[in-house]
Amino acid sequence: MDLDPSTLNRAHPLRDQIYHQIRNQIVVGQMKPGEVINEVAIAEALGVSRTPVREAVKRISDEGLVKILAQTGTYVAPISRADLEEAYVIRRALEMESARRAAAKFTAAASALLEDNMAAHRLAISRGRYATAIQLDDIFHRTIAEICGMPMIWRAVDISKAQMDRGRYLAIPKPGYGEQTIEQHEAILDALKRHDAEGAAQAMEHHLETSLCNTLEVAADLLG
Repeated sequence: MDLDPSTLNRAHPLRDQIYHQIRNQIVVGQMKPGEVINEVAIAEALGVSRTPVREAVKRISDEGLVKILAQTGTYVAPISRADLEEAYVIRRALEMESARRAAAKFTAAASALLEDNMAAHRLAISRGRYATAIQLDDIFHRTIAEICGMPMIWRAVDISKAQMDRGRYLAIPKPGYGEQTIEQHEAILDALKRHDAEGAAQAMEHHLETSLCNTLEVAADLLG
């Protein structure tokens, strides 16, 4: 596990910072399914007590990314088809509603934000910067939730989509997948510009369904 103690800010809760470090390594695939999570070793590597590490791991376990087995140990959870499909169902419901509501409030300023995001996303894909591309993808979706005036939608999505994120990091390097995402973002944006609530919701549903199908295809041999 590649942990960086220099990034910890002692003025802020350590458990939250440790949570983000460990969670990110699982999501991007640096920590593999079945890999042991040693809380004592993590605490020593970061120069902290075991308490914030234990709290961070418990939070990650609540999201289904870690399995804590009594008498056995703590492990990175496998990538499960059932978990991927459940995450998709939750995300689809929330983000279709987010798109519907954003359509009614969509402005020229909102359009400019999403257009700038997509330009940066295209550049990241063209240069093979896949981690950056995924971050920009998330910003696109988060911005729509903010436009509709319900930022809590994105917070709920961000928690539930952790399993889908693991698959996204496997899928996006595959030729064509990044470009496909941008095309589908364009379809969502076009509907939002027209203030077409149902069109935006349907474009969002198609986009998320494609993401799930791509993930299931690429991760087929890893699914539990």
